[in-house]
Amino acid sequence: MAMCPICSDDEDVEVVRVLDSGRRLVRHRCGQQWEHGEPVDPKRASAQSFDSLRTRFPRAEDVHPERLDRVARLKAQYLTTRPGFDPAVAAYWERYQKVFSREGLWACNPRDLKDFANTIVGAHPGNQSTFNSSWNDIGDAAAAESTRRTVEYLLRGPEDVPCEDRLEQLLSGTKPFAMSGFKEALLTKVLCVVEPDRFLSILKYSTEAGGKREIAKLVYGLDLPVPESVNWTLGRLILWSNDLLHGLVGDGFANQQHSAEFLWWAKGRSADLA
Repeated sequence: MAMCPICSDDEDVEVVRVLDSGRRLVRHRCGQQWEHGEPVDPKRASAQSFDSLRTRFPRAEDVHPERLDRVARLKAQYLTTRPGFDPAVAAYWERYQKVFSREGLWACNPRDLKDFANTIVGAHPGNQSTFNSSWNDIGDAAAAESTRRTVEYLLRGPEDVPCEDRLEQLLSGTKPFAMSGFKEALLTKVLCVVEPDRFLSILKYSTEAGGKREIAKLVYGLDLPVPESVNWTLGRLILWSNDLLHGLVGDGFANQQHSAEFLWWAKGRSADLA
């Protein structure tokens, strides 16, 4: 119970606002203000927020059964007419799995890192002018060091920080070592290479041309949160939407790149699914 320290009165005490620490700034009718309550453990608060948001994120069960049937028929059609995928992708990505390994990352040629950002094998990262300009400005050695530290943090950062939140920290620029221009498309591409059985080669969460959010809507009829929504950080949305689409698209494809190609193809036939 909040009691005014001046009047020793607990009536007509109102909450002014909740502070970042979790304590409340309260005010008595006499005008006196003070902090009240115990601070909240930041790690506990973060975990509660993470778990709460994860629970509220759309699930495969939210897709209407009739919509699932239509997608299944479209998938059968696709697999009949487009049964394979470029075998060169697997070889290229296997090479970069070694580059991004714990040992390989710090021993690779800087050129391997710059080339990765500019190749379209298996996934097109789009225009990387910011990354390339930054690389050229600071030189091969410094740029390679920054890129290595960025990839290392994404893949093998602190265990108590989920990958979703490590990704967000790199996207938002809160890590001073992060390589300039090595953002959503390239970070997602790294995840695709290192965990090819999990990550679809759809490198943006939301774009005008169509990212994971637009595909979820047009193919499965799901409304995913907009990136600007409070607490729905982009890092979380990127990974959670990937896992959602990965589960929905199912088996039968040569690999996740093949799955992603189907989703792009199905997006263009959304009129047949509505």
